[in-house]
Amino acid sequence: MLSEYNNLILIEDIAEYLNCFLAVKQFAISERGGVYLPSLRPIKCLGLALEPGVELLEWVNTQNLDALFLHRPWKLKPELIPPDCGVISYHLPFDESLTVGFNPRLAQVLNMSQLEVLGEKENRAIGMLGKIPTQSFVQLCSCITQVFGGHEQICTSIHTNVSSIAVVGAITEKLVYEAVARGVEVYITGQLRQPAVEAIQKTKIGVIAVGHRRSESWGLRTLAGVLQERWFNLKVVVSNN
Repeated sequence: MLSEYNNLILIEDIAEYLNCFLAVKQFAISERGGVYLPSLRPIKCLGLALEPGVELLEWVNTQNLDALFLHRPWKLKPELIPPDCGVISYHLPFDESLTVGFNPRLAQVLNMSQLEVLGEKENRAIGMLGKIPTQSFVQLCSCITQVFGGHEQICTSIHTNVSSIAVVGAITEKLVYEAVARGVEVYITGQLRQPAVEAIQKTKIGVIAVGHRRSESWGLRTLAGVLQERWFNLKVVVSNN
């Protein structure tokens, strides 16, 4: 009896864990996320998706999902999921913790060390800079492509070899100049924004824009691992859409 109780996972348990993992208390209450649609159904299989698609119900039924994590749940219609299927949602906390920003897990993947904050929003870090093992710009581009499954845009660095990079959830003229002043040779972000182009051209800093959706997809895959590290008996399925 005790064993069965200990193995029972409810949607509130997952939300409580993610509230801590994503440090939601640093966000405004309206942006913290959590349980979006409550459910009393025990969770054995959790589906992770960026947003509800037209084939969501088929996916839920085919995978026998008990609950969903949706990054952007706003277009979810009740008829798209079974009535007892719960939904968890985190938008801004997910973006800032598990995509291109101050993301220690991504820093480990990229072999970054000596991490420092680059850029802040409402007293929260939105980016990081650090050292990496010296490698060519081509090698770094190849690594980023392997990690994220592709890239959206590349601006070649004036530096043939790279040992200092920044990973930031935004790119502005101010951030580019600050990065260069602090020794950054390549700036990695989601999307290249026009207001930063002139600063990039003047400083000749390298830029790799991986694409906003690719960075979110990386975050979903990482989140799947985080949840399975916490719950041995939880099956996690990541949507390919």
